Amino acid sequence: MAELVVALDLASGREALALAARLPGLRWVKIGPVLYVREGGGPALVRELAARGVRVFLDLKWHDIPSVVAGAVEAARELGVGMATVHTLGGPAMLAAARAAAGDVALLGVTVLTSHDAGDFERVVGRGVPDLGFEAERLARLALDAGLAGVVASGHELGLLRETLGPGPLIVVPGIRAPGDAAEDQARTISAVDAVRRGATHLVVGRPITRAADPAGVYQRMVESV
Repeated sequence: MAELVVALDLASGREALALAARLPGLRWVKIGPVLYVREGGGPALVRELAARGVRVFLDLKWHDIPSVVAGAVEAARELGVGMATVHTLGGPAMLAAARAAAGDVALLGVTVLTSHDAGDFERVVGRGVPDLGFEAERLARLALDAGLAGVVASGHELGLLRETLGPGPLIVVPGIRAPGDAAEDQARTISAVDAVRRGATHLVVGRPITRAADPAGVYQRMVESV
């Protein structure tokens, strides 16, 4: 069964805690860079959520020299986060250093951002990209070769990754949208049901819940669907 992760992409730690309190049986939340650097949204928020029994996915996508990323991962481990992200474009040495510092944190390698299409990614890597799926697979293998627990990838690459990587790795999928929902700045989205069918282990849902008139109702329906 896949886990639902609510992305607390909100303006403050106070708002994030208020929303978390409204969601029945909440198990996982994601804290990204905007909330993390806002007042009340950093380490204190992580500790408060952990004290409430909510597991934290710290999605800061570290991409720096190996020693800096290892230090950041170690700090996340000391905070008690459950999952954290590094960017696979940081390369094998960085990924290996991060894994060595991770301890029991499930460390995930970000492959291709859901906001990218093939043209965007071509400009990033400086060469032709005929298929984003093969790029996601290539970067996912870098992550797993370094010992990471899994990857973050869009639903469009999910089926290929699960087939080629096997049943073991975590595959965390952002860009979850219900049919008819606006994609906004997510170029590659997928429904919760389709993501589960294709082998996702964790589904990250933000705006469809945080901007809903009835966040608890939307959350409960998504929990039931997965």
